[in-house]
Amino acid sequence: MIIGVPKEIKNNENRVALTPAGVLELTNRGHTVYIQSTAGLGSGFSDQVYKDAGAKIKDTIEETYAIAEMIMKVKEPIKSEYKLIKKDQLVFTYFHFASHKPLTNAMIKSKAVCLAYETVELSDRSLPLLIPMSEVAGRMAIQQGAKYLEKPAKGRGVLLGGVPGVPPGKVLVIGGGIVGTQAAKMAAGLGASVTILDVNLSRLRYLNDVMPPNVITMYSNEYNIRQLIQTHDLIVGAVLIPGAKAPNLITRDMLKLMRPGTVLVDVAVDQGGCMETTKPTTHQRPTFIIDDVVHYSVANMPGAVPYTSTVALTNATLPYAIQLAQKGWKKACTENHSLKLGLNVIDGKVVYKGVAEAFDLKLHDVEEFLK
Repeated sequence: MIIGVPKEIKNNENRVALTPAGVLELTNRGHTVYIQSTAGLGSGFSDQVYKDAGAKIKDTIEETYAIAEMIMKVKEPIKSEYKLIKKDQLVFTYFHFASHKPLTNAMIKSKAVCLAYETVELSDRSLPLLIPMSEVAGRMAIQQGAKYLEKPAKGRGVLLGGVPGVPPGKVLVIGGGIVGTQAAKMAAGLGASVTILDVNLSRLRYLNDVMPPNVITMYSNEYNIRQLIQTHDLIVGAVLIPGAKAPNLITRDMLKLMRPGTVLVDVAVDQGGCMETTKPTTHQRPTFIIDDVVHYSVANMPGAVPYTSTVALTNATLPYAIQLAQKGWKKACTENHSLKLGLNVIDGKVVYKGVAEAFDLKLHDVEEFLK
């Protein structure tokens, strides 16, 4: 198979979809990998390193898309890329369709095969291609939240770990999945007082067992959220419904209950955000303020630590990329149910329920495309 890896062009996105190690694994199996020139520089990988691993270099993004049967990316295509995607081309990346109607319409129009990292799902309901970036984002949520709690950033001026004689800051984490767990661990490690909410009692029991004493668990409901946001300094939104839009658990009116300088970090921004006032921001302009509450909602948080993120992502995606390249997407998805769940749009038809429901589109049976 001919695989193309274009340079990411989303604002301050320094990740790349494939490391040189990944290139070597694919080329050793007889596949051809084209890397757009300088695509890996932001993650610390030069064109020469890719060449040494067996890749061929293309000068432009147009050439990279034009030659590839499968495109591997990190972030969803942006508007300038829509016209480059061809009918029947396999695009393997994070799409997050349910929060982005123009992207959904563009991919329907392209008649490409859109296989989304974030909806590949194992039998235990875990999301193997989302987990590594969720781990990075969860840890970064505390790192960034701590920074924006500082007074020059308009935060409350609170040090999360406190000091002798001064109590630690208070962190509220809404959602006990991968993001929430990593956020709670990081906040606890800094010495903060942490509360983590979830609606799954089994998950809360697990977290109660494994977390340190400065983390407490509570059931997530509107009453508890309204009470807790009045006293917590940093609030992390870590809610995920796979392939669907996140619910708004913090509404606009709740901001009035928070103290000035409270910081909100909405990691669910890729799926529309779990806070009503969320809007996507960039690493260049990461925050905005509403009602004296600082909002941080960068849509590609792991892009700020590209080396770590790129290596972690390739570790997860490569086994699936190899299956797709070796067998073709139809056979690979037929034989691997987890991979089949990654299919979102095929030949202009929506085949993933969460996307169809988000925009009131007709849902087609994926099996009709796998025959």
